[in-house]
Amino acid sequence: MKSYKLTGLRRFDMLDVPQPEIERDSDVLVRMQRVGVCGSDIHYYTDGKIGSQLVQYPWAIGHEGAGTVVATGSRVTEFKPGDRVTFDPAKSCGECGQCRQGRPHTCEKLQFLGCPGQIEGCLSEYMVFDQRRCLHVPEGLSLDEAAFAEPLSIALYGASLYPSMKGASVGVLGCGPIGLCALQVALAHGAARVSVTDKLDSRLKAARTFGAHWAGLPSQFIDRLENAQLDVVFECCGQQDAMDQAVRILKPGGELSLIGIPEANRVSFDINLLRRKELRIQNVRRQNDAMGRALGMIESGSVNARAMITHRFPFAHTPEAFDLVANYADGVIKAMIYFD
Repeated sequence: MKSYKLTGLRRFDMLDVPQPEIERDSDVLVRMQRVGVCGSDIHYYTDGKIGSQLVQYPWAIGHEGAGTVVATGSRVTEFKPGDRVTFDPAKSCGECGQCRQGRPHTCEKLQFLGCPGQIEGCLSEYMVFDQRRCLHVPEGLSLDEAAFAEPLSIALYGASLYPSMKGASVGVLGCGPIGLCALQVALAHGAARVSVTDKLDSRLKAARTFGAHWAGLPSQFIDRLENAQLDVVFECCGQQDAMDQAVRILKPGGELSLIGIPEANRVSFDINLLRRKELRIQNVRRQNDAMGRALGMIESGSVNARAMITHRFPFAHTPEAFDLVANYADGVIKAMIYFD
């Protein structure tokens, strides 16, 4: 089969590799049809790493996807050839202390799709998944929307860690796909007001379309909120200046939810403000069993995934898709790669 693999910084090569086969009776063989380009993929593409996770070339990335079942193992009962599926990119052991505590997303033996040294990603024509990681695509949802459930699940899980969104005053810093999802999730869960920032006019325009009560440049936010601070801020861009701003605009007792992935290994906070305001900092590690709920939100119309998919590229043009996203070009929000 064909597989696009990273072979250097900002370099992809299409390689001929063996097609995966069903090895366990719980396996599902999927013909890939959609793969979304994620911000974490871009880190691997441009920098060759996220923190200590270094790409060893060649390596296939990609973890947002959907496709069609073509074969199943003998014990698979929930899926059959022809079924449309998406999948949870995380493979947990189910036995370690973290898994037993209901934290499979921080499993001690976790393997994640496309993560260097773990499981090669889904920029390939076929993939094999355990049936427990697969989810049916609801009738009426496109495969584009199904693939988008993965980034949505991260925002959904992040929001679930806050005690109650109902009536809350919320800030979202960074309006990429995750930030726009956080905006829509907050509104769907009863937030009274959601204010967002970004440096790109196209993303601010999208945020207004999705219901933001205020959307503007980061430099405009402090003056606007001088006398009205926020209950919770979702930091979705991984930038030091956004974290600094979040600490300033949170009210005492507020919560900073860190969803964005910083390029730096270390970040800092104004400890005097943190201490005086008694702020909580909540890190968000991917998603925790939130894929099914994400599909449900898209199906119900609570989240408009279709409108966030702004660009589509055929599989053969994968490098162009990554260049577009890496350069924030042409008003891109989510670029989707298709195989058919």
